[in-house]
Amino acid sequence: MKNRLCYTFLLGVKGLSRLFYRPEIRWVEDPGPNWWEDVHLVVLLNHTSLFEPIFLTAVKNGLMRRLAEDGLVPVADKTINRPFAGFLFRLFAPDVVPITRRRDHTWEEMTDSIHENSMVVLLPEGRMVRANGLDSQGRPMTVRGGVADLLRVIPDGKILFAYSGGLHHVQIPGQGFPKLFKTIRINFEVVPLGQYRDELGLHTRDPRAFKKAVVDDMTRRRDEHCPIVEGTTSRPTFHPPSAS
Repeated sequence: MKNRLCYTFLLGVKGLSRLFYRPEIRWVEDPGPNWWEDVHLVVLLNHTSLFEPIFLTAVKNGLMRRLAEDGLVPVADKTINRPFAGFLFRLFAPDVVPITRRRDHTWEEMTDSIHENSMVVLLPEGRMVRANGLDSQGRPMTVRGGVADLLRVIPDGKILFAYSGGLHHVQIPGQGFPKLFKTIRINFEVVPLGQYRDELGLHTRDPRAFKKAVVDDMTRRRDEHCPIVEGTTSRPTFHPPSAS
């Protein structure tokens, strides 16, 4: 019953988004047919707004069906605890897990709940970029190392990288109602998960070195593949990851 409700909700968000936004979609490489069937990790890079569900307008129904059946989505506790936003976010997948921004029991409970069919959706920066290019605390935006933990436990399959062009032209965090009738840009790339782990040295590096390799690689991918932001002539500018 929950799966049907999630899928109906996702289709509704997609349909409503298509009324007001035009998606511009590009692939880094051709993913081949039925690429969504074996996706176990979705990584959205360049987190700019809580209105990012409108990117569902660019998503195949097959992937949304997977999300409705086996989706596991960690969401910041302060977001999920908002009365209206929290209610909506809980409809995106059958398993929406509140987590804090610390490496505590909430993160461990989330990773422990991953099973062989899970499709985990993660925003690895962990917070939203504001209009000044920094987070709400004035810190540089970086990819967090927790994504390396997921790579250790998620079953083999595929990673879907979603490179957001940003939504500040639609809604900047802290603003009210979003602007309508805008073009939203997103690039996609599918990568074999096992190959990705091996190339970054899961079995040949110590955990700290593997985590740094993952952070560096995802930062590079974000910088190279995020599309041009609407109203500008260049990609968004990011700060390099910290050495820790």
